Parts: sequence; structure tokens; C-alpha cells
Amino acid sequence: MTGRDDGPAGVAGGPARHVPVLLGEVCEALALRDGGIYVDGTFGAGGYTSAILARPGTRVIALDRDPDAIAAGAPLVAAAGGRLALAETVFGEMEAAVRAQDVESVDGVVLDIGVSSMQIDEGARGFSLRFDGPLDMRMEQAGESAADVVNTADEEVLADIIYNFGEERRSRAVARAIVERRAHAPIATTKELADIVASVVRAEPHGPHPATRTFQALRIYVNDELGELARALHAAERLLKPGGRLVVVTFHSLEDRIVKQFLARRAGRAGGGSRHLPEEAGEAATFRLATRGAVAPGEAECRANPRARSAKLRAGERTQAPARETDESVMSLAALPQPRFRKRGR
Repeated sequence: MTGRDDGPAGVAGGPARHVPVLLGEVCEALALRDGGIYVDGTFGAGGYTSAILARPGTRVIALDRDPDAIAAGAPLVAAAGGRLALAETVFGEMEAAVRAQDVESVDGVVLDIGVSSMQIDEGARGFSLRFDGPLDMRMEQAGESAADVVNTADEEVLADIIYNFGEERRSRAVARAIVERRAHAPIATTKELADIVASVVRAEPHGPHPATRTFQALRIYVNDELGELARALHAAERLLKPGGRLVVVTFHSLEDRIVKQFLARRAGRAGGGSRHLPEEAGEAATFRLATRGAVAPGEAECRANPRARSAKLRAGERTQAPARETDESVMSLAALPQPRFRKRGR
């Protein structure tokens, strides 16, 4: 769950709504300067964009793959007086979006990863367990839907998606239950799927709904969220000026692992590698770590906005070293692993 779509902070002509997650920390990590050019790769309702535009002379190139967010952002574009360009595209394609604005390099990039509050709160989008609606989950409202995946994917593929992207230990049982149910009739709504998962995953006292991890997995898979994140990190490296800042807010361990490994490897930190991601030797660091570990919201913010509880912020500052080639080891963290031996319980 993200906080990026809790609304503009009442600046640059935007309507005053809730403050996005870690807004102050994001602005501090970006090291905003007057007249700078920034990319907001996850525009949402414009919370971070509005805060950036509050600095005199700044420009923002904002991206969102959701056409609803683009349409809702039109008043902020108009109020920004030419300082805001809003493009309907995935943030993995930010380099092309920036070049389309005749901009070669930028002073900062901010990404707030995951599904937005607006998407969750609209039952018809199919993201939420709180509302019954069509089993959709497509941020772009086009292409393969969650219903398509649930009703057509092989049982083994379903189990892999749910296990790897949802970290659901009962993934095999969930996949089996889905396949058995769809043999009688297609699974069309969020409530249908949630009930199927709840029939095989035990609810924990005071814990989330038993289907939470399965819904997360399908959403990540349908929207290729981890792949877009990995591509965006590499694009930001190519776009940022020396001294420019990359700031990423994540909301679960899969996203955070990709950001952490990317920055560690690009910063050339000892211990940044592992047996899966060995250290690269002989290449100049392209980033310096701008935060000591991950930055988390304070208690007051978590009380005011429960969706902020799992947020983590990491940031890096671009060095003068040339951008490196795409790191396939980092890209592999975003991919669905090949089928392999599974432990009992899945």
C-alpha cells in the first residue's frame, strides 16, 4: 500500500488533501534546489510533485501509467504555469519521457512503489479486499487482467506467482483451490477469489485478510511492478546529473530488496554482494548512499496514516562516473524464478 496518492499538499495550485507518506523525508533526501528539474515517476494525486513545485523555479516531469491519475492531474498541470509536464507511461520508460521534454539530465528522481490509495479505494479497479468488484488489478486499465491470469494460468505457474511475488507459504494449496473452482465457472470478482483463498489459508488473529498475499502477488505480476522498478533504477542512473538524487519509497520486502541491492552494488560498498549477487570489481561507483540504511516513518505518521507503517525510504546521490550497463543480477531479482524444488507446505 502506498501513500503517494493521498493528495497534493496544497501547493502549486493543487487541492489540499492528505500528506503523502514520508513527504518531508522525501524532500530532504531529494536535496531540492531552486530551479532544479525533477522526475516524479509515480505521480498519483501529485503529492510529491506539488511539494517539489513549491520550490521557486523548479520543473517536474511526472509520470503515471493510470489514465485516471493523468486526467485528475490536469488542474495541477494548469496551475503550475508550464513547470509541470505529465505523461501517461510506466516509470521504467522515464528516460524516453524526459527526452520528449527536450531534457538531457535531471536533478532528482523520486519513486513511490506499489498500488495507490485511489486505486485501492475504488472497488471497480479490483485491487481491494474491502470492496467486491471485478477481478482486474490493471494499473493501465489495459492488457491481461488478474481474472485472465487466475482463469487461464497453469496450476504450477499460479503457485510460482503466489509464492514468489506474494511470499505465501500455502501457494500450492491456493493454486490448487483456484484451479478446482474455475473448473466449474470462471472466477470473476475479488470476493470470489478472496473466499477461495480464505478456504485454504488460515486467518491469523488480528492479522491481515488471508488473501492479502495472493492479491499482492497477482497485482505485482499483472503490472510487472518489480520489472518496472528495476528498469526505472537503471534509467535514473542514466538521467541524473552528478550530485542528483534518487529517492525510492517501498512498501514490502521484494521492492526494498531490489532498491537496496541496486544502490549497494552501484555504490561499490563492501558486502554489497552475495553468492547470488557477487561484487563487481574495477568499476567506479555511480552512486553514494545518501541515507544510512532505510528511513522509516515516525510513530505519529503511522498513527495518522496506517498505510505508512511498512514504508521504507532509500536514497542515493549520483557521482560523476558514467552510467554502467544494465545489471542482470539486479534484473533477475524482479523476474519470476524458474520452477524448482519446493519445500513442503507450499
